[in-house]
Amino acid sequence: MQNRREFIKTGLVGAGALTTSNLFAFNGQPNDKVVLGIMGTNSRGAFLTKTFAAIPNVEIGYICDPDATVLAKTIAQVEKMTGKKPQGFSDIRKMLEKKDFDGMAIAAPDHWHAPAAIMGLQAGKHVYVEKPCSHNPREGELLVEATNKYKKLVQMGSQRRTFSNVKDMIAKLHGGAIGRVYFARGWYVNNRKSIGKGAVTAVPQNLDFDLWQGPAPRRDYKDNLVHYNWHWFWNWGTGEALNNGTHELDVIRWGLNVDYPTQVVSAGGRFHFQDDWETPDTQTITYNFPNNTACTWEGRSCNGYNSEDSARGVIFYGDKGTIVYPGANSYQIFDGANKLVSEVKDDTPFDATNTVSPLEKLDGLHLVNFVEAIREKEKINAPILEGHKSTLLPQLGNIAYRVGRALKCDPANGHILNDKEATKLWSRDYAKGWDVVV
Repeated sequence: MQNRREFIKTGLVGAGALTTSNLFAFNGQPNDKVVLGIMGTNSRGAFLTKTFAAIPNVEIGYICDPDATVLAKTIAQVEKMTGKKPQGFSDIRKMLEKKDFDGMAIAAPDHWHAPAAIMGLQAGKHVYVEKPCSHNPREGELLVEATNKYKKLVQMGSQRRTFSNVKDMIAKLHGGAIGRVYFARGWYVNNRKSIGKGAVTAVPQNLDFDLWQGPAPRRDYKDNLVHYNWHWFWNWGTGEALNNGTHELDVIRWGLNVDYPTQVVSAGGRFHFQDDWETPDTQTITYNFPNNTACTWEGRSCNGYNSEDSARGVIFYGDKGTIVYPGANSYQIFDGANKLVSEVKDDTPFDATNTVSPLEKLDGLHLVNFVEAIREKEKINAPILEGHKSTLLPQLGNIAYRVGRALKCDPANGHILNDKEATKLWSRDYAKGWDVVV
């Protein structure tokens, strides 16, 4: 198996490198073969499919998507890349009846993440689930419970947990490079356009909208919903805070060495356009933690003015200096007098506003880690308990935003204290027959 450095150098995730001749240049044992099924392959899922297929001795055995056009396209791409045609399904339940694959990757809309992951675990599969790992906090708890019950691996798409320089940065942070770290600031900006006012219309013939909605309560099909704008509707999506803020908040939580907050405050709104977009396009969330630390995250979906010359990133503030992490695999350390004392650079191409994969080559290493963990050669870098904790932070921010007040939380598990209205948003209702049961 190529190591990570070789994986980057050869650029197996680049479109030009995806040929049968180099896909299976594998020097390990035949029983190291890993067969995967992929659920949701229109955008991020297409990237996952391509990248997993480029890892030596990984076979894409099954593809699942309720859009027949997307399904056919992905199957054809995999066949062209590998010479082997995967079997296609529109219904994840049918795919999971197959016994001859090892793991599944989930890149369907957010409302599918935890339910599909739990179904995969129950079918005996290891699971790679894109962030956020759940649509609501209770689903995250259920996913952790299912992981422990069914004894399979679950890796969340917190790719920065695999980035070499980010791991080095966190080690230096914990080692006292800027003294006691007590505050962090994260941000994400983009320049998204209006989604307009959608019309209720007939579902396209290529889309099984009932399967697309799956566990979510049924809503009418609108012509501005599929395939991306569902992110901004509470019934299926989770807004920018979980669509992107999960990444920064994961790094922040890692750096501050915290689990659950004691208080969460959020403010914002849909300010830029008057359209169907329900979640905030501008949002700040502030957290306090029991170890006398705090952090804030700022999201601006419709104003792309960078902070620290980057569209996303994190700054850690300590009593002896500052670390600036601009979202990729580089960072700077400043002393207490704001003098640059250390800089680690990585020239891997980085497009912070790319909605598919801002860091393709580095993202690929996170997928390699998942495969190597299935082979029992590595430990997963983003286990689901850590994924749940990092997903819970922006979920609590959205709940605070929706009820319009600060939340007091139990630092042992993040549960909301003494607020019945907010606690109702801890979980959700499901469509008939789709209840999530561990």
